[in-house]
Amino acid sequence: MTKGAYFLGIETKRFLLLAGASFGSARLAPGFYLYCGSAYGPGGMEARLNRHLKRHKKQRWHVDQLTTQGKVRLVGRVPEGQECDLVSQFSALSGSAFPVPGFGSSDCKTCPSHLLLVDEGRLRPYLAEMALVEYF
Repeated sequence: MTKGAYFLGIETKRFLLLAGASFGSARLAPGFYLYCGSAYGPGGMEARLNRHLKRHKKQRWHVDQLTTQGKVRLVGRVPEGQECDLVSQFSALSGSAFPVPGFGSSDCKTCPSHLLLVDEGRLRPYLAEMALVEYF
């Protein structure tokens, strides 16, 4: 049961309407998004990621709206890592943006969002240096 941080690369091919208590409603354009999360509870990263990869599930977290309507194309694991550190690293990539302030970060005091819009072409070389990344 490995605990730590993870990220999901989610592709959307159409506009999505999202809703959440911490951000209200938002319209998300087609693109490639990274969601950064953590799994330090029971079951660790395996349980959390297995849930995220299911297409049909009860909507529990903000990211469920993306994983049920978009396509998860990559998963990255950072054992003992912190989601805010991942957000910081990915937000430094040229062309990255926070499309929905407060998305997935309602309990975070430092990050504007845990969802980033990224250029997949610029992301892939960066990920090549990281271990524990799977592509789908």
